[in-house]
Amino acid sequence: MSASENSSAAVLELVAPDMAQVDHVIAQRLDSGVPLVAEVARYIISAGGKRLRPVLLLLTCGALGYTGSQRYNLAAVVEFIHTATLLHDDVVDESTLRRGRPTANERFGNPASVLVGDFLYSRAFQMMLSADSMRVMQILADATNVIAEGEVLQLMNMHDASLNEDGYLRVIRSKTAKLFEASARLGPILAGSAPEIETACAHYGQALGTAFQVIDDVLDYDGNSIEMGKNLGDDLREGKATLPLILAMQRGTPEQSRTVREAIETGNVDRLSDIVAIVRDTGALAATRSAAAAEAQRAIDATMQLPDNAYRTAMVALASQLLDRRT
Repeated sequence: MSASENSSAAVLELVAPDMAQVDHVIAQRLDSGVPLVAEVARYIISAGGKRLRPVLLLLTCGALGYTGSQRYNLAAVVEFIHTATLLHDDVVDESTLRRGRPTANERFGNPASVLVGDFLYSRAFQMMLSADSMRVMQILADATNVIAEGEVLQLMNMHDASLNEDGYLRVIRSKTAKLFEASARLGPILAGSAPEIETACAHYGQALGTAFQVIDDVLDYDGNSIEMGKNLGDDLREGKATLPLILAMQRGTPEQSRTVREAIETGNVDRLSDIVAIVRDTGALAATRSAAAAEAQRAIDATMQLPDNAYRTAMVALASQLLDRRT
């Protein structure tokens, strides 16, 4: 194992007993009188994945000493919300591969994927009621709304080669980082922590989620399709102006910038190898990784306000090892 893999394994081992309880809640709450609902939901959830959002909630609970069972329920809630967004994303993006196997829309069709995504959203809101906390409801309702806005923003930005770095960050902080932020914020809310601790955890989650998405966008031009479990070049095919492409257009020659711009505007991946070369040669990949590193450091800095224990150490390790991920 690499140092990064060892670090990731240690983080997951710390919360493994808690995650087993979360999985139990997930299995119970996926139960439905409509067989197709459970079949589609189990299909996408059983595909694996890092489960970073529930892990984040469990780590902040551990760091702040909260041991109540509501952490299992809310960890399942954030996983359901995340899974619903994946189901809807794959339909919108017309994706065919996720985590190394056919997407749910490819396997069951678009209507089933959309409707089961709706079921997971509504089940999540049923479940969060048991926390009996308006603050929890507010955080999760606001997060779900912001995520939806981020999805629409991304749709509006498709094939727009004029998108700048600020516009890109606005999308990913809404679409991806917001649920990370909410997951991290729920720990201190459950623990009854001081407002400054809640804010620190929220900053950690937002920065971690931003770094996660930035690295994900790097891997679309510097990854391995087998390792990643998705098709390389999908972002370009969908006309997404991600940070590697934005920086490549800024740093490249007029001809290089024109090549990237035309690819974004048309979604044509015939010149994907040329685009990859441009992104590398202009230093855009390295600059994008540096941007992710800055976000990861922001996350690490935020943890310094939390108690010094194994869970805080794991939160630091999680932020550090994200930069080396290949999947």
